[in-house]
Amino acid sequence: MSSFFTQTCTFFLFLFIFFGAEAAEVVGVARVANPAADSQREYVLGAGDIIRVSVFQNPDLTVETRISEAGTITFPLVGTVPVGGLSIQSAEQTIARMLRDGGFVVQPQVNAIVMQYRSAQVSVLGLVNRPGKYPLELASSHVTDVLALAGGIMPGAADIAVVTGMREGKSFHVEVNIPAMTLSGDMGNNIAVQNGDIIYVHRAPQFYVYGEVQRPGAYRIETNMTVMQALAQGGGLTLRGTERGIRVHRRNKEGKVEKLDLMMDDLVKTDDVIYVRESLF
Repeated sequence: MSSFFTQTCTFFLFLFIFFGAEAAEVVGVARVANPAADSQREYVLGAGDIIRVSVFQNPDLTVETRISEAGTITFPLVGTVPVGGLSIQSAEQTIARMLRDGGFVVQPQVNAIVMQYRSAQVSVLGLVNRPGKYPLELASSHVTDVLALAGGIMPGAADIAVVTGMREGKSFHVEVNIPAMTLSGDMGNNIAVQNGDIIYVHRAPQFYVYGEVQRPGAYRIETNMTVMQALAQGGGLTLRGTERGIRVHRRNKEGKVEKLDLMMDDLVKTDDVIYVRESLF
């Protein structure tokens, strides 16, 4: 009887250890697979941020407060706590240490959550639907994240988003081709933005067409657009128009406007003015 009891206990102990290890592994995977939570804890607190701080099993110590311009908050029992410039995890450790050193809580378990982000902001300008300043809610906010906050890029905007700012005390300037990056799936140029960065979306390069075309006006230049494609954008030639001797007014490197006679398969350049002549017959 005792032998059967011993074998049974050993069997259940084996199951407990095996499935316990499996569960621990699953929990570990879940933690690794949540980069957003990790990014939030890496966020650097600053003036204007509103945070909620709580202490386990001490509900009276739960506060929601704004970080002052000096980078401090006032916390019950310990008074002024410097949290500006700290990550969320470092701020938790600082508050816990002050509670422990002051003899207020023996083993404090402090949890901090950012309720409103105000210290880190990026400006979005140009042809976006909602230009303005936007808070960087995570330490890993990228160009596409901020453009999404601004409502996306408007029709007629260029493919390139220009990001300027400061990195390690030096001026920073980079151009991000949004469509090319998205279509290729290579997000290596989707750089992380930082506090004070400016994202500017310029209008798309244009050409102009007038003369004997159906719809004269200004149009967007697409990649490797030819004169024939440009004329198609303008609705094509009228009955009186001719493909012979199409004239293009183009500004050269010196800034002077030149008159060029182009063929239908020649490429169109930014700010070209295409003139379609009237047929003599």
